[in-house]
Amino acid sequence: MKKILFVLFVLLLAACGGASEPDVAEETGAATAVPPTPAETMSESAPEGAATPPGYDDQTWADILAEASGQTVNFYMWGGSDLINNWVTGYVATAVQEQYGITLNLVPVSDATEYINKVLGEKEAGQDSGGSVDLVWVNGENFRTMRQGELLYGNWSQFLPSSAYVNGADPSVANDFGFPVDGYESPYGKAQFVMIYDSARVAEPPRTIPALVEWIKANPGQFTYAAPPDFTGSAFVRHICYEAAGGYETLLGEFDQAVFDEAAAACWELLNEIEPFLWREGQTYPESRTRMQDLFANGEVSFDMAYNPAEASSLVENGRYPATTRTFVFDSGTIANTHYVAIPYNSDHKAAAMVVANFLLSPEAQLSKAQPENWGDLPVLDPALLPADLQAEFAAIPRGEATLSTEELSANRLPELQAPWLTAFEQGWELEVLQK
Repeated sequence: MKKILFVLFVLLLAACGGASEPDVAEETGAATAVPPTPAETMSESAPEGAATPPGYDDQTWADILAEASGQTVNFYMWGGSDLINNWVTGYVATAVQEQYGITLNLVPVSDATEYINKVLGEKEAGQDSGGSVDLVWVNGENFRTMRQGELLYGNWSQFLPSSAYVNGADPSVANDFGFPVDGYESPYGKAQFVMIYDSARVAEPPRTIPALVEWIKANPGQFTYAAPPDFTGSAFVRHICYEAAGGYETLLGEFDQAVFDEAAAACWELLNEIEPFLWREGQTYPESRTRMQDLFANGEVSFDMAYNPAEASSLVENGRYPATTRTFVFDSGTIANTHYVAIPYNSDHKAAAMVVANFLLSPEAQLSKAQPENWGDLPVLDPALLPADLQAEFAAIPRGEATLSTEELSANRLPELQAPWLTAFEQGWELEVLQK
């Protein structure tokens, strides 16, 4: 039986993701969050016709702001990136304190199950108020788990003033891994899977899955992927499975065991076909995204992969990756998703949590978050819904040479599957690929 080098499950969002959150850069060095010059402050009032959140009947956004002042928000989020942590504890915490009198307390976790179990434990103990968790960074199967366990407060996100700049009709925003959001979480940012390569070693990367398979066979030892359930490794496997299934369309919707069995058989066959040509002959797989970064940075492999399209440029700027690093997406597209923040059902600081969520969604914060030196996360706002001056500011966000254009990314987005499909693929990979 093949062995994973180390046993480590880094659940991004979350994500987001993340993963849960996935969709994030895992930088190793600390960085100071440097906000851009903020755009002119937007007026703050709930969108016209928006229903008030539960417990706030007949109240206005101004009432929520008044209640929030003086409250503390315990923000539980994946804490594996110093870059992201510094942006939250620096830029965001300072802004919400100065603008709204809210104290933001970041509580880093390595796995979303930590805060899920905390809220679940409080619920089972009958602690339906005074909960220890006020806001969580979440998406995908973790959001679904909390919704189905009645652990979340909602619906509230449509009342946020900043939600006016979000395209609610966008399926990737209205549905979280195929599960309806229904106002139980607020968008935080977007992510899209990209392949990373060293152009000094690979002059022209293979832009289709079949071409990549042939490249792997022709260049033994120069390619690998992180072992699922690592978020990026799991995503790579799903790209292979989309190809093996003849497209993702048959995999959309509710989980179907018969459809899965048929699609997965072809997927396992293809993954086992390339395995002997992987790094270390496929006898072992990198255990995490961080280990993948090490292999690429050390020149042991010619490809890397990430859910944050700007991550490669950030790593080049930090001197971690070579200046010849570039990214690409497959001609058939790459998986994209949205990550969110949500409020547990028993938070006593729901007003302050909503205000923080609104700030995270504001043009000011989204513009800061998108700066490569701060995070480089993709904005979730629809430029068409922003005033012209703000559109220009978002268009002027600097991009490293390794970062693809928004247009190219948007034209090549593939949907995420519902959570049960992800679980089935991850468990199937362990049985049908890792253990064979």
